[in-house]
Amino acid sequence: MEGNNRARVVMLAGSFRIKGEIELVPGARVTDYMVESKPFIAVTNAEVWDMEGRRIMVVPFLNVSRDHVVVVAPDA
Repeated sequence: MEGNNRARVVMLAGSFRIKGEIELVPGARVTDYMVESKPFIAVTNAEVWDMEGRRIMVVPFLNVSRDHVVVVAPDA
């Protein structure tokens, strides 16, 4: 979508740590995005890690079930 900006985030979902980008409407916060998101969250440039720190996959696009996300934070 034109005019949107990307935010790098880290999500904990089930037994996975997901790092990637989500599209935010200008001026929106990650919290706003989560409250208004649909059942699946589109994450681009995604890396999926297990809890032991092993990278499982790197993909250009990943749909993450919002119901399984326990923690989401900006990636520093």
